[in-house]
Amino acid sequence: VDKRVLLYRVTTLEDRLGPFLTERRFQTSLLIGFSVVALLMAAIGIYGLIQYSIATRTQEIGIRMAVGAQAGEIFRMIMGEGLKLSLTGLVLGLVGALWLGRAGSSLLFGVTATDPLTFITVSLLLTAVAAAACYFPARHAMKVEPVVALRQE
Repeated sequence: VDKRVLLYRVTTLEDRLGPFLTERRFQTSLLIGFSVVALLMAAIGIYGLIQYSIATRTQEIGIRMAVGAQAGEIFRMIMGEGLKLSLTGLVLGLVGALWLGRAGSSLLFGVTATDPLTFITVSLLLTAVAAAACYFPARHAMKVEPVVALRQE
């Protein structure tokens, strides 16, 4: 306000608060990194489970195709099974998150422990990852040759 007052150590607010926020930024980066790794592991796990299921049911899929099932029906069957399991896990996870959300509410900033937008976004993301993980084994199951599948033991 007074033009004659000497100013010293003039910096921006971000420069002043930077040292205080460094630890929080590191923790957030670490949490994001672990979350991405967990999401990739879940996708690989779902993929492996569905692929194993198809490998053990090759004869069944071959019989279905020999009897007249179309490739699209096999694709929908495999996708349906995978998404049914994934959605069951998603519902159980949402119930657990709502139940345990209050314990972690002190760590949240700008959102509540039961923020609906967060729950919807994460649910859609997990469903998309599960659908992508089921897609490739389902495409593989569509290409099963009935004669080859029936000859397998």
